[in-house]
Amino acid sequence: MPSTTAISVRSVSKKFRLFASQKERLLEALHPFRKQYHREFWALRNVSFEVGRGETVGIIGRNGSGKSTLLQIICSVMQATQGEAHVNGRISALLELGAGFNPEFTGRDNVILNGAIMGVPRKEMLIRLPEIEAFADIGEFFDQPVKTYSSGMFVRVAFAAAINVEPDILIVDEALAVGDGKFQQRCFNKFRELQGRGVTIIFVTHDVESIVRHCQRAILLNAGAIVTDGHPTIAVQRYIDLMEGRLASPVHADDKGSLGTTHRDSTRSGSQNDAVEQFITEQPIKDVCSKRLSYNPKEHHQPSQCAIIVDYLLVTGDRVDPTHICSGQVVDIFFKVLFIDAVEQPCFGLSIKTQDGVTIYALNSSWTDVKLHAAIRGEYRVVRFRTPMLVNSGDIFLDFGVDEVTMVNTYECMTRRMAIVHLVVLPASTFHGLANLGAQFTEGTCPTPNLVW
Repeated sequence: MPSTTAISVRSVSKKFRLFASQKERLLEALHPFRKQYHREFWALRNVSFEVGRGETVGIIGRNGSGKSTLLQIICSVMQATQGEAHVNGRISALLELGAGFNPEFTGRDNVILNGAIMGVPRKEMLIRLPEIEAFADIGEFFDQPVKTYSSGMFVRVAFAAAINVEPDILIVDEALAVGDGKFQQRCFNKFRELQGRGVTIIFVTHDVESIVRHCQRAILLNAGAIVTDGHPTIAVQRYIDLMEGRLASPVHADDKGSLGTTHRDSTRSGSQNDAVEQFITEQPIKDVCSKRLSYNPKEHHQPSQCAIIVDYLLVTGDRVDPTHICSGQVVDIFFKVLFIDAVEQPCFGLSIKTQDGVTIYALNSSWTDVKLHAAIRGEYRVVRFRTPMLVNSGDIFLDFGVDEVTMVNTYECMTRRMAIVHLVVLPASTFHGLANLGAQFTEGTCPTPNLVW
């Protein structure tokens, strides 16, 4: 294996024997003619990839996709049925909450024991103990039996022990999910420190935001096979499609497309302009919003006898009907209204909200300089809101509304589609809060008589 390679996995497959009961397991073991009572389950199938030194790789996939099995094979906890995995360097793994800890020992004793397992002498571990204790930050519980710990205390001590034995390779499997936000931030700060020191990190999580923020590469597993191995955003897009049942066919490990690649989340036929033109010209006589990939079936709908929102369309970049976007991308939001009755002064509204219902931004047409003409009975009206999604990463929901203006700043609600659209926003930069206000930072030295900012 080349010195620049930290981990090499070659054609690894893992088969398990599954029995319906313990009785069948015993019958198969004792049967004189070796009758088979089990069924075969392949947790991994022909998995191959390499991880370079200093690389941070995220592994994502649905439960049961083979992530933990793969990590156990890499760490030599489990043997592959076929293929082989090689590791170049000292590996420290946090595969499972408190794995290898003796529940009767204190946290301090377990840290020393963990160091011995890693080949670190007791004298050296004693020198590192203050730093480990400070990182775990569980106070007097550090000297209490581990069996008295909460799950959060477990992972604090286990993670602190894993990262303070100077590993060449660090593997973390879901363990940070039980930590609080402050501890997780501390862990990711440590990740960045380890990355700066050239430590190889493999990180398994269902938190797609962490994958995009902290990994240089991501591997998507499904049913024991690699679906995508490449840019984290590409892998996350595929993962979301897979979770929502939109990944029609596997995309193999050579899918390393750029962020501009059009993926399965696009339902366009032909060019983007063709999709928009088709949307504008179609005149559905009933609500067809549910055909959109970003449609939220748990929306709150306030129907009306006067107007119906019959369809909508989202367009961003070269993608039509996306389910996920990057923070800062400009999105065209179209929706189509069928007026059952004539409306003298129609008004169209858009709200963007967090998953907790907090309004990030809201606008209606009467607050703009656009003058709208009266809507006649049977008329279709298409409206567009164009906005840069300068929001933080996470889940957002869109509301559409149609009102009638009865007097200045007074509206009569005609119809509402609340949380009709569900979008996942992927991070493009690091900031805190709901919206990216684009603050700029500069630094000067003092005293400087003619400092110009």
